[in-house]
Amino acid sequence: MNLDPGYGETPITPDEASALTPLARRIFGDQPNKAELFEAEQAIADEVSIALQSQIADGKLALEDLLDDAFLRELHAKLYGDLWTWAGVYRRRESSIGIDPANIAAEMRAGFGNIKYRWEHAKDWSARELGIAIHAETVRIHGFVDGNGRATRLLADLVFLAAQDSDSVYESYNWEVDKRSYIVLLRQYDVNRDPKPLAAFISTIAM
Repeated sequence: MNLDPGYGETPITPDEASALTPLARRIFGDQPNKAELFEAEQAIADEVSIALQSQIADGKLALEDLLDDAFLRELHAKLYGDLWTWAGVYRRRESSIGIDPANIAAEMRAGFGNIKYRWEHAKDWSARELGIAIHAETVRIHGFVDGNGRATRLLADLVFLAAQDSDSVYESYNWEVDKRSYIVLLRQYDVNRDPKPLAAFISTIAM
C-alpha cells in the first residue's frame, strides 16, 4: 500500500477512535494517526500468516478447518483483536458494499458449505480456484466493519496452501493486481459464482 503525502499525520476519526481497544489506547493514545495503526496491523498480519502457514505445513491445521465460516471469524479476530473492538464480529450496519447485515451469518455458512461440498464432490476446481472461490465469496458478503480485504486475502492464501499437492512446489497468490480489472471480475463472480476467470487473472508465485 502506498500512503499518500501527509497520510501518516492524519489522525483517525472520532468514530474510529471509539472502536479502539483499551490495549491500543495504552500503546497509541486516544488519537493515533492512520499510519501508526496500519503499520501495527501489517506487523500483526505478518505474524499471524507465518504462524498459520506453519500449522498447515505441520499438519495441525487442515483444509477442512479452513473451509468453515467460524475460522474466518477467528482469523479476523487474530488480525485485529489487539486493536479494534469490532474484530471477529459480523457488522450490524448497512454498508455501501456487501449484503444486508441481517443475512451475513446465514450467507457465510451457506457460502462456505457450498464451496466445501463442491470441492469434495465435483472435482472441477484446482487448488488455485478453490482459494479464489473462498476469497470472492467472502468479499461478496463483506462481513465485517473493516479489514475484509486483508482477512479474505489471507484466508485465500491459507486455503490455497492447504489444498495444494504436497509433492509439488508450493505457490501463493500475487495480490498486486490491476484494481479495476479485479473489481470487474469480482462482480462477474457475484453473478455466476464461477471463480475460474478471477483465478486465471490473479497470478501465483513460488513460496
